[in-house]
Amino acid sequence: MSLSLSGLTYFVRTFGCQMNEHDSERVSGLLESVGAKKAGSIEAADIPVFMTCSVREKADTHLYALVQALKSAPTPRSGLRTVCIGGCIAQRDDEMLKKHVPIVNVVFGTQAIPNLPNLIVSSRETPTSLLVDTSEPNTAFTSELPSRRASATQAWLPIMSGCNNFCTYCIVPYVRGRERSRDLASITYEARALVADGVKEITLLGQNVNSYQGKDGEGFSDVLEAVAKTGIERIRFTSSHPKDLTQKIVDVMAAYPSIMPHLHLAAQSGSDAVLSSMNRRYTKARFLEVVEMVRESIPDISLTTDLIVGFPGESEKDFLETLDLVKRAQFSSAFTFIYSRRPGTKAASLDLGYTDEELHSRFNRLVELVSAQSFAFNQRFFSQETEVLVEGRSKKDNTLYTGHNPENIAVHFSADEGEDLNGKLVNVRIEQARTWYVTGKQI
Repeated sequence: MSLSLSGLTYFVRTFGCQMNEHDSERVSGLLESVGAKKAGSIEAADIPVFMTCSVREKADTHLYALVQALKSAPTPRSGLRTVCIGGCIAQRDDEMLKKHVPIVNVVFGTQAIPNLPNLIVSSRETPTSLLVDTSEPNTAFTSELPSRRASATQAWLPIMSGCNNFCTYCIVPYVRGRERSRDLASITYEARALVADGVKEITLLGQNVNSYQGKDGEGFSDVLEAVAKTGIERIRFTSSHPKDLTQKIVDVMAAYPSIMPHLHLAAQSGSDAVLSSMNRRYTKARFLEVVEMVRESIPDISLTTDLIVGFPGESEKDFLETLDLVKRAQFSSAFTFIYSRRPGTKAASLDLGYTDEELHSRFNRLVELVSAQSFAFNQRFFSQETEVLVEGRSKKDNTLYTGHNPENIAVHFSADEGEDLNGKLVNVRIEQARTWYVTGKQI
């Protein structure tokens, strides 16, 4: 069987986390390496690929609707559409996906990306069958596959995959597997190659980067330092678990200007009882100690977080502890979520213990507090200069450029006509600070 997709088009639709975005780039690169070309839309593609996320229930229903909508789309130019579903929902549901989306042809799990071209070729030879690969071989990282990056100047760099924490609300360990850390030499080699290719900002990826363990005993601080020494202009990383953030990691962050002054540290709750039920393995007091440790070394750091409202058994007292944590930690921003019950997790069988009215009241109060703190944090940039890595034109106003400053605040700004600023680092004077972004003019 000849492995070629020449003459065919593909389109990848991505849901969820940064790891999925990285995997999507590898899927694109892999398909192009065997001859496929990117289509203008998922409806027009011979090979529509959905890279899925299973963290929240809404993602499932949204996926089912989008995939089934292809049934009424015009037949692609080749005369045959091969619908592929990958990522975490594929890993979790396996062949059962056919029940929800009958038109699916290929289901491939989180570890099966290298086999996707083979699955597609086989499927097109027998289009009425469902081909599934959700095996979990301990093979190479997807970073070792071809890539088609979405940005010429920003890149994802996975340093590990999987998770060993088994938080009771989270499906990730079941669909991404146990932790596996890449060899430090491999990480450094890829970072150097990205720098040579013109990349200005690297984001190190892992479900919990702080628990990285190299084969020779290296920790995450060693990864940060090694990547910083490649000459890359900007380094970010995600995600960080509070229980594994050490002084050594913070010291390296403070020592290298290329490591951006932004830390995403997921708190999830401020209640010790809820944190224990979540299996987070830290207390509210310990979380605040970690925040103090970080701010002693990096006083102006932008600290962001994740917060869940309505975890099973959460009382009003528990929720007030979360509000208190937010006030004391002084987050610059937060992703706030209403608890979503995920089948297969330990928390799925727990009683909620509150009404919908109580739940939405708590959520609205949390959003109000987080919004106020975000607005207050962004005022520090008013009338100040800040460096921005330009990501393109603003989607809402094509006359403005957009990008992020070192603190990871979105910056929309005007500039003189002429030079194309895409991918460049420019200085911007901030003229207005809003809740979720700031605006200004290039200096």
